[in-house]
Amino acid sequence: MTGPLALDAARSALVLVDLMDRIVALPLEPRKGTEVLAAAEKLVTAFRSAGAPVVLVRVERPGVADQPPGSGLVPGLARHGDIEIVKRTIGAFQGTDLDRRLRELGVTTLVFGGIATNLGVESTARAALDLGYDLVFVEDAMAAFTAAEHEASARLDFPRLGLVATVDQVRFVAG
Repeated sequence: MTGPLALDAARSALVLVDLMDRIVALPLEPRKGTEVLAAAEKLVTAFRSAGAPVVLVRVERPGVADQPPGSGLVPGLARHGDIEIVKRTIGAFQGTDLDRRLRELGVTTLVFGGIATNLGVESTARAALDLGYDLVFVEDAMAAFTAAEHEASARLDFPRLGLVATVDQVRFVAG
């Protein structure tokens, strides 16, 4: 997409996947985890300012008493009122109450960012599409383990599932 994307704050939610210290620190492409985090923080600020929900998803390994160090969300990312989801699968809908919580808020559009583009983000997005949500993918707020994996999702898969945008294109309609 080339121009701004006008979102309705009353019907949209930001979904950020696996922005955890141990994942942000991994060698990622086509951008570093810190760059993904900086882009995600811009989105978080915009969504909170508009009064739109922010969903922060993190993964926990099932059947393990203690999670690896760095398994919490990046410090300072979560705020009171955000929706925090702990997933135990690749996607954030299976085995969680995410769909119920979004529907209670009247959300119909999900805006995605996070790590890894082709795993947690894409898996969550595919489930969301099956559940009837409209999807927006913020390409510069994502990274994967290789540039090829990221590009395959961002250039081939995501345009078939929803709109692909950049952080700077995300705007809210006045309402």
